[in-house]
Amino acid sequence: MSEHQQIMKEVPQPVPKGRLRRAQSSRSLWADGLRRLRRHKLAMVCSAVIVLYFLLAGSIHLAELCGWRVGPMLWAEQVGQSYEPPSSTNLLGTDIFGQSVLRKTLYGAKISITVVLCASLVSIAIGVPLGAVAGYFRGFVDEIIVWIYSTLSSIPYILLILAFAVVLRDKSLLGYKLTGITAVYLAIGLTSWVGICRLIRGEVIKHKDREYVLAAMSYGCSRRRIIFKHLLPNVFHLVIIDFSLRFVAFIHAEVILSFLGLGEADRPSWGAMINDARIELSRGVWWQMVAATAAIFLLSLALNIFGDALRDSLDPKLTNDQNKYE
Repeated sequence: MSEHQQIMKEVPQPVPKGRLRRAQSSRSLWADGLRRLRRHKLAMVCSAVIVLYFLLAGSIHLAELCGWRVGPMLWAEQVGQSYEPPSSTNLLGTDIFGQSVLRKTLYGAKISITVVLCASLVSIAIGVPLGAVAGYFRGFVDEIIVWIYSTLSSIPYILLILAFAVVLRDKSLLGYKLTGITAVYLAIGLTSWVGICRLIRGEVIKHKDREYVLAAMSYGCSRRRIIFKHLLPNVFHLVIIDFSLRFVAFIHAEVILSFLGLGEADRPSWGAMINDARIELSRGVWWQMVAATAAIFLLSLALNIFGDALRDSLDPKLTNDQNKYE
């Protein structure tokens, strides 16, 4: 090999444009975040737990639609005597009516997860756009939105959610009669968007003067595109964290509404089970309380760990700092 060929071999060759374009596209924010998330083993275990819960709730919904009478759908059947402790026959014991606590706990996943998921979607659908618009436009628009959520925040949360639940119960909306569970998640969602709205507003105010937003403005991007294509993806990890932290709060709200007779009265939920178990504890009947709280604790813990890991993976600031060392 000549000296000229050896020198050329040591000089780094330019990357072809096609390969460079593919490499850049594969390292987008979401792809890079998911790649980092897969390395977090505990987060992957928690994601499996979350998926299991949601599959359980979805399968019960499907069983109700198809009329299948299997597993948790048989929660109302008497399987033993009143207040039987946990045994090999009934793993989590029975309640006062001789019904299986295990079946009630599994069926309660459908009610509670439906309430939490639907209430979260309602609050996110209201709070995120309002917070982004208020933070970006400021001025009169910001003052109106801040006045609205400040007024709602000044009202005690319990009284506000009770008022919405009473007003919405048994009412018709777009030709659909609002049942107990529908009124519950609408009441929770319509009263809990204030926190996420305030959070998104503050983050958008911080991000609107950064380089990537100014670059989008210089390219002539519309305000709607800047808000929904540039700003919101960079603050959306906060929405995920907010959802994971609000899960327990929404369960508590469902417990309160069930206790006051405004929740789902005919079917078991985790909130109704906890409410029933309060009196049973004085008799030494602890298994229904343990079953409901353990189900809530496991899902809440999985959501918190997975939400933190997802935040760390999708946060652009953390991602850029970690990329320096890769």
